[in-house]
Amino acid sequence: MILYHGSNTDIDCIDLSKYRPNKDFGKGFYLTTIREQAERMAQRVARMFGGDPILNIYDFCDASDDLEKLHIRRFDSPSEEWAKFVIANRNATRLKVMQEDSNIDCQFDIVVGPIANDDLALLFRQFSEGTISVTTLVNEMKFKKLTDQYSFHTEKALALLRKKESEHV
Repeated sequence: MILYHGSNTDIDCIDLSKYRPNKDFGKGFYLTTIREQAERMAQRVARMFGGDPILNIYDFCDASDDLEKLHIRRFDSPSEEWAKFVIANRNATRLKVMQEDSNIDCQFDIVVGPIANDDLALLFRQFSEGTISVTTLVNEMKFKKLTDQYSFHTEKALALLRKKESEHV
């Protein structure tokens, strides 16, 4: 399976220590199956931090026997469980008590699921503040067009990625 990562640099060696916490699925290296999504991210990152927009292309060995040895969390669609997982990870550094259902400690090697994009930020904030119920949150998410993300959180998971090439966007 081909996965894409948009950046402002050509990434040959992935260093997990360089990535920020408080992302949807925790601190990790994020990719997508959607080329256009990664290209837009590359352009955004280059605007924010300088450099040129680069599309990094990887082959994910998702048929490997090694995949069975990994702890993988998959969300097929937005759900209450997915929303709570994302909210816990995004608030990781502000939490006084670690949430059991999160990836703050990288208990999952790989997490796959929808991106909680900017369209959902208001809904998440309203839910976190208690102004809407989880049922309303989930129902409202059904009307949003969401894209996918694959996040890699451990060296074991990264071993299944092979860099194919990079392109200037």
